[in-house]
Amino acid sequence: MVLDCPLCTAVGGELIWQNEFARVIFADEAAYPGFCRVVLNRHVAEMTDLNANERVELMNIVWAVEKTIRSTLNPDKINLACLGNMVPHLHWHIIPRWTNDQHFPAPIWAEAARQTSHTVDETVLMQLKQQLAQLQP
Repeated sequence: MVLDCPLCTAVGGELIWQNEFARVIFADEAAYPGFCRVVLNRHVAEMTDLNANERVELMNIVWAVEKTIRSTLNPDKINLACLGNMVPHLHWHIIPRWTNDQHFPAPIWAEAARQTSHTVDETVLMQLKQQLAQLQP
């Protein structure tokens, strides 16, 4: 654990699923409903800090989250990102995208192309959370 790392000292969002290796959190991104992060439970900065089996295990979780988001929300596209520039603790962003979201087709961190936000019914988001809670990577 690194004391000044926000992903070591806090969950990092709404905890949806976890095992001893990693956790899935719902990000607080209102303009991007269904945005999740898969966060490694120990502090490392890069994928190559993991051994080969750990890399496969982490990516299996990422892919399971992506598949669940796709089947529940039916977005136009999924973006996967592992940046760590602001928080150098290994985590993946799984971001459902729609052609009418604020930034499409640019990354969500770019300047907004429009002011409107894509919305998803709260009931559907609850279904997504329930399905993610039963994740079987």
